[in-house]
Amino acid sequence: MLKKKMKLSNFIRRVIQVVFFFTLPALYTSAFSGVKYIFRQMGAGAVIENNSFLVTLIWLCLFTICFGRIFCGFACAFGTLGDAVYGVSSFLCKKMKRKPFHIPPAVSKWLRYIKYIILAFLVVVCFLGKDNLFAKESPWEVFSLIYAGHLNVQAYIPGILILIGILVGMFFQERFFCQYLCPMGAVFSLLPVLPIFFYSRSKAGCIRGCSACSKKCPMDLNLPYEDEDGSEATGECIRCGKCQVVCPRQNVCPNVVYMMNGEERSIE
Repeated sequence: MLKKKMKLSNFIRRVIQVVFFFTLPALYTSAFSGVKYIFRQMGAGAVIENNSFLVTLIWLCLFTICFGRIFCGFACAFGTLGDAVYGVSSFLCKKMKRKPFHIPPAVSKWLRYIKYIILAFLVVVCFLGKDNLFAKESPWEVFSLIYAGHLNVQAYIPGILILIGILVGMFFQERFFCQYLCPMGAVFSLLPVLPIFFYSRSKAGCIRGCSACSKKCPMDLNLPYEDEDGSEATGECIRCGKCQVVCPRQNVCPNVVYMMNGEERSIE
């Protein structure tokens, strides 16, 4: 029963990801262009005017504040690409009967700070009006040009090499780009999120030594108990729902489910 539930959940999520990948692939780059535009205007002392990039950024930020990083888990083209590449890796490992390579969670926790460093660097560069100097090194710019079929290979060699490096990372580590390198993910993780959509679990309902939810998490998060500080999981969680689906006791849910049903966060 659990396997059927997992397959159905994965299928629904994959369908949503594919739909967004082929219909709205530029949401990620548009939103981050909005971030760069804001700091570019601030640095130049110019007025921040309404444009499509800014509107996309605002809507995605508002959506993230209300529901968490669902965009990252279901609609981001880069996230979908990463899931596809890691899916190939997992398939090959099964065929070869080898365990997939995995960065230890303790190391992964520290590597997450790289994306904040990247975000800070890009913010400073945009504020100084020097972001055009790094356009050819931008992997998401290269990705957008490849998708549109307008890539000038010779002009974007640095960005192509960086993108290839990211793809290699995606092959060996699930959600590699999202966890460690994504500046837009850093922006989303810094936003406040309504607590009703936090995922948590009841300590009384857990099977001793199980930890299936944490092991299955693509972002290497340790799911908090209902009485613990869930700040780590709040900002980094991409709301993919894998922790909820894999739980053998159905002990993992967003807080809103329990609030709607008037239930306590414990299972007898």
